[in-house]
Amino acid sequence: MKFASTRLIAKDIRAMVAFYEMVTDLAADWLAPVFAEIVTPSGTLAIGAVETVALWQEGAAEPGHNRTAILEFQVADIDAEYARLKDKVPLVHDLKTMPWGNRTFQFRDPEGTAVSLYMPVSEAAIRRFGGR
Repeated sequence: MKFASTRLIAKDIRAMVAFYEMVTDLAADWLAPVFAEIVTPSGTLAIGAVETVALWQEGAAEPGHNRTAILEFQVADIDAEYARLKDKVPLVHDLKTMPWGNRTFQFRDPEGTAVSLYMPVSEAAIRRFGGR
């Protein structure tokens, strides 16, 4: 089995795609007017318009109701990313180092999903994720 992507369902797909293009500095691939993907070296963030939910089953997903997942992106320079984004995103928390060795900050996307950017800083985290 191969983990392929994480998909977000959006009320306003254009705003969500533009937000993640700004955060990742990557252009989305629009595969349909109601579906786009942002492909990173390690995984894909798929964004579907709310209209796509009915293709599976009506009510199977609801935009704006996620409070269980946090999307995480590893970056090379957490301080530079924080400086670039801190005034452009609604921050959940400022820069801090977590007990497992990652330096991180967290914010929310336009529909409320938590997003963290992180950089491994402890020796154990650097070994686990690579870095420096």
